[in-house]
Amino acid sequence: MPELPERIEGALWGLLIGDALGVPYEFHHAASIPPPEQIEFEPPAGFPRSHREVPPGTWSDDGAQALCLLASLLYRGELDIEDLMRRVTNWYELGYLSADGQVFDIGIQTSSALMAYRSGTPAAESGPRTERDNGNGALMRVLPLALWHTGSDEELIRDARRQSVITHGHVRSQLCCALYCLWARRILEQRDDPWRSAVETLDAVLVPGSEEHDELHRVIRPNDDIPFSGSGYVVDSLHSVKAVMNAGSYEAVVKAAIRLGNDTDTTAAIAGGIAGLRDGAGAIPPRWREQLRGQELVTPMLVQLIEHRMQNS
Repeated sequence: MPELPERIEGALWGLLIGDALGVPYEFHHAASIPPPEQIEFEPPAGFPRSHREVPPGTWSDDGAQALCLLASLLYRGELDIEDLMRRVTNWYELGYLSADGQVFDIGIQTSSALMAYRSGTPAAESGPRTERDNGNGALMRVLPLALWHTGSDEELIRDARRQSVITHGHVRSQLCCALYCLWARRILEQRDDPWRSAVETLDAVLVPGSEEHDELHRVIRPNDDIPFSGSGYVVDSLHSVKAVMNAGSYEAVVKAAIRLGNDTDTTAAIAGGIAGLRDGAGAIPPRWREQLRGQELVTPMLVQLIEHRMQNS
């Protein structure tokens, strides 16, 4: 089994590569996605790629916001959501931690949250929080928290929920982020059934009869096999990722995520992070590692992250 450093490296590169791989296929229906052997950074000839102005191998808002979270954690030594929101704002306004300083994609709820924050709303209150505000924009960036965090499960759950509220304040998004982080932690711990263990841990923390407990069991339904479509809805994203993890290798997982169509970059980013964490960096195809743009932004933070984990594990 890969050692801890290789797993952490695999998770971060896995997220960014999955994101970049999915960018040209975003918004397409599943039926129009090329067969697996043709899914690459550069789609096959004749495919009407999305974001045509974006060079192949470029991560989107998913990867940039995940890097914003990682940079904040490494700098502050804790989850500081005001610092995180400033960094996300700098990404949106200045291209901070994008591969080439350009912003070409942003979710509706994130855009609304940034407008509120720039108007003076505190980060903790910026994220829209109605039931309709449950896109996957917080889930897509949260993995670095699980890689960095060495506190208790309860503290990880708390911080996963807190990082969500800056852009996605509804309890549903918060709990999906918490469950995903616990899933990642259980993979790092090499549990036999990491998903089930994560669900049991989250369920044990929530108060029976509470809004959170109801959301977990009535809406998120983590123990059920429910329909999934690779959409931008946070619950669908989580179930889509859980399903494609059965595809096999890292390459098979991210291609299966893209083959779902719709929000291809985000589904592949979320799945790619988990697959890279499970299999280690060595499982990621070298051609994708070589073709990913912006690596000079990532490597120094990755070194810091691994040092932090090795010192605190």
